[in-house]
Amino acid sequence: MKKLLFSLILLVSLSPCLLVPLSLSAQDNPERMRPALLVIDIQNQFLPMMDEQGKEFAMYAINAYIDGFRQAGFPIVGIYHSDKTVGPFPGTTEFEFPETVHILPGDPKVIKTYGDAFNKTELEKVLKDLNVNTVFLCGLSAVGCVLATYVGANNHDFKAFFLKYALMSHDAEYTDQVEIMFEALGNEAVEVMLNNAEK
Repeated sequence: MKKLLFSLILLVSLSPCLLVPLSLSAQDNPERMRPALLVIDIQNQFLPMMDEQGKEFAMYAINAYIDGFRQAGFPIVGIYHSDKTVGPFPGTTEFEFPETVHILPGDPKVIKTYGDAFNKTELEKVLKDLNVNTVFLCGLSAVGCVLATYVGANNHDFKAFFLKYALMSHDAEYTDQVEIMFEALGNEAVEVMLNNAEK
């Protein structure tokens, strides 16, 4: 099963339309990078389903990225999943992020019903209204909604990057493989990119 999953992910990663050169920066591109952080599905209902290995550090890293983007003056968008039949439903504790997460009430919020946060939501409009052309992805699941949103971002002409150590899934080995295959960016690379981004 693991081999099949990673074969599928590898096929997606090798698709020419999805490859994003990691050397791309504001100086390489006449259109300056205008980034946003997408914090995906770290809701109370889903967190217990994630592999405990690395989960605590991932939550720490997510908060560090939220703080870093906010301090740099770039938007943070909270992405929340809700299934129409099984939830979690808006207004419930299960739907919300833990109180320890540094999302603010004024941060844009997008509710999705599919894995891809761009699918039948207002996410593209929210990002365009914020003048964003590049998204950095963190949250869960690395092999589910985060991966689907990465594909959706590329399909909607946004540059997209995974954030290393800020991803989770039901299997820590899967998370590690996604970070390797998609060359997830570490803190130092993100800091350099944000320092050269357009506000």
